[in-house]
Order: sequence, then C-alpha cells, then structure tokens
Amino acid sequence: MQFIDLAAQYQHLKQRIDKRIQTVLDHGHYIMGPEVEELEQQLAAYVGVKHCISCANGTDALQLTMMVLDIKSGDAVFCPTFTFFATAEVIAYAGATPVFVDSDERTFNISPQDFEKRIQAVIAEGKLTPKAIIAVDLFGLPANYPELEVIANKYGLKLIEDAAQGFGGEINGKRAGSFGDMATTSFFPAKPLGCYGDGGAIFTNNDDYAALFRSYRVHGKGKDKYDNIRIGVNSRLDTIQAAILLEKLAEFPKELIVRNKAAARYTETLAGKYTIPFVPQGYLSSWAQYTVISENRDVDMANYKAQGVPTMIYYGTCMHQQTAFSALGYSDAELPVASRLCKQVFSLPMHPYMGL
Repeated sequence: MQFIDLAAQYQHLKQRIDKRIQTVLDHGHYIMGPEVEELEQQLAAYVGVKHCISCANGTDALQLTMMVLDIKSGDAVFCPTFTFFATAEVIAYAGATPVFVDSDERTFNISPQDFEKRIQAVIAEGKLTPKAIIAVDLFGLPANYPELEVIANKYGLKLIEDAAQGFGGEINGKRAGSFGDMATTSFFPAKPLGCYGDGGAIFTNNDDYAALFRSYRVHGKGKDKYDNIRIGVNSRLDTIQAAILLEKLAEFPKELIVRNKAAARYTETLAGKYTIPFVPQGYLSSWAQYTVISENRDVDMANYKAQGVPTMIYYGTCMHQQTAFSALGYSDAELPVASRLCKQVFSLPMHPYMGL
C-alpha cells in the first residue's frame, strides 16, 4: 500500500497528461507559456475569486504575501504553532515576529479564542504592531474563517489563508482559497492538487494586491521584465507543471468524492479505537491526510507497519519547539493543545486511488 499513490493517479491520467506535456514540448514556451495563464483562469474560477497568480512553490506564495502587505521588523504576524515550518519561516524571513497560537482540540486548526488572547497580549506588551494572521487549513479542513475574520477585522489585521492542504475544502459552499484578504496554495506533489515538481499560487479579489503579486513574482517588473520598478523575486510556475495541473484540476472534483468516501470508511472502522477527525457542520474536508489521535502512537504505527500499511506524523514538532524559534521563549505549557497533539497524532494512507 502507498501512503499517497501518485503512480496510480498518473496511470489513470497518463494519456491526457502526456498529451499536455507534448503540446508544451511542441510550442517550446517553457516559462510563462499559454498553459500558465489558462491554469490561473481555471483555478480562479474553481476557487471563486477574481485573481489567481501562480508562482514557483507554496513557500514563495506565502513569502509574496509578506511582501505585498509590507510586513517588516516590528510587526507581529500570528500563525498556528501546529503547522509546517514554512508558515512561520516566511514571517521571520520578512523580519517580523511570528506569534504562535494554540490549536482547537477538535479540528486541530488554529484556535480563534487563543488567537484573540494573543492579539490582546501583544497590544498590552506594546513592543510589536499586530499586522496579520496566517491561518492554515490543516489536513484538508478549512480553518474557522467565520470567527477568524471577525477577530481580524476587529483588530485591523490582514487575514491570509494557507489553503495548501485544504484546497477543495469548503465552508457552507465557499471554497478554500477564497477566505480572508488573500490565500495561498502549494502544488507540492503530495498536496490534494499537486504537480510533478514544485509549484504554488495566490488567490485574491483585490485588484491592487493582484497587480503587486504579478510584479513581485518576476523581479518587481513594471511594463515588462526589463522594467523593474521594485525589488522582487524570481518565482514563476513553469509551463510543463501548469500543463500537468490542468489535467489534474479537471479530474479533481471526482477525486474529492473518492477521498470523502475513503474518509467515511476510515471513520466507520476506527471510531472508538482512536479520536477521529472532526468535521464541523457546513464544512467539507478535502482530506489531505486522515489524522487520528492515539494514546499509544508508537505501538499503533509499528502494528500498521507490520501489516504493510505506511503511516506518517504531521507534525512531530510544533513551531514554538523548533530550534530556529527558541529565542522567542515559548513553553509547552503556553500552547498545551498543540504540544499534546504533536505527541499523539499520526496519519493513515489517503489518496483517490485506494481501490474504492
């Protein structure tokens, strides 16, 4: 059994993907070719926003949000401590200070209640200026944007949705990637919608933000790539990856159905054995991973391995526990839920080609 069976997916889509790649090889526009713009248009339509701006990877997508919002030294940017390193890394790289927020016990996503407490604490201390929050759609489930948006607006913070794991998820029919002021995604191969290399994208309804993203991703370009009006980066999605993603996006709605069927079977089988994932009323998960809580994680993972079933841990180390952020001085007691989750969670195989 494969944890994520990309080979099976490729065999299913082989003729379509191969044809798309051959078209790129024939026209030879390998950087910013026509498939890139076609993909951006289709992604924007799927998510339900005005603008999609592709880029080289999901970390760059987050980094570009820091650049567009002019995040800098002295700013506080809030993010979950229970997440992948890139979430906090881009904040620090911009010179700002990441402020770590605890998890919701049931969804594993960022806790709105703890988020507001952290804002109030930063304001009371008076050393940093609260500027933004990066909320992560963990394991396929969108974060609690109805509550997060209210809190962000109350304190004048910009809200960034990291939809890399949640792409395809929904809250009351509104799709992941359409929440907050801007959203990002990653097309890393293991993501719900992934390519065969690195890739990323940003979504927004704001025309000014969209124009800045398009400039920053190509060396701060103005009217063309040799007219540089600001300091930017080189972060372009290559045309072959866009071509692959066009066929994967066409198949994606069908794959989501299978992912949800697989999750339902897991839930039926494992309820009572583990604490199983919780999906709130009105939410749809894209099931990037099926993640459970176990009191005996090492034993359970060893038993699955003996049966030929691979498992993974996302995430075994919280951000506040990372060596790179040790100077911030957080303790596990300050972030108790996330600190406990990182010792107890593990994920089971999840992909749309599990023989259902």
